[in-house]
Amino acid sequence: MRILGIDPGLQTTGFGVVDAQGHELAYVASGTISTTHLDRGDLPARLKLLFDGIREVIERYQPTCSATEIVFVNVNPQATLLLGQARGACITALVSCNLPVAEYTALQMKKAIAGYGKAGKPEVQEMVKRLLKLPGLPGKDAADALGLALMHAQVSSATAKLSAASELQRKSSGMYKQGRSY
Repeated sequence: MRILGIDPGLQTTGFGVVDAQGHELAYVASGTISTTHLDRGDLPARLKLLFDGIREVIERYQPTCSATEIVFVNVNPQATLLLGQARGACITALVSCNLPVAEYTALQMKKAIAGYGKAGKPEVQEMVKRLLKLPGLPGKDAADALGLALMHAQVSSATAKLSAASELQRKSSGMYKQGRSY
């Protein structure tokens, strides 16, 4: 399984590609897509650049699935809206290439990778370096994207084992009228 991790951002979007086969993890590529050279007021051009950049990464590395970060609500609502639009452009690029998209919070990723949900960027960078046996630290945004890909490898492996151990079936005892069921 080849996983593409995306850490969305309007100025800089990180990406990381990891191969996972069982417990074996292998680094493929990582980097960033930057919109800082464009006019800050030209939001459509910046979103198009992110969309095209993600599609180019997909075309080059041919991932089989993807993982992206869920937007958190910031103190500044305008910044949250802009980040949400960048994230939307990234997700649209992923689904336009028929990639399944898994979503995780930054807290979930940090806990899975660094062991602490409020770990800082340097801790995530160091753990990604160790887990993938990299010669140096990846950039901050690329490290977060690689962390998302690594986390998805862990989660999808555990989910596959659970479904193989016992078939998950819909239970009627917990159903609500026009509500959720499990």
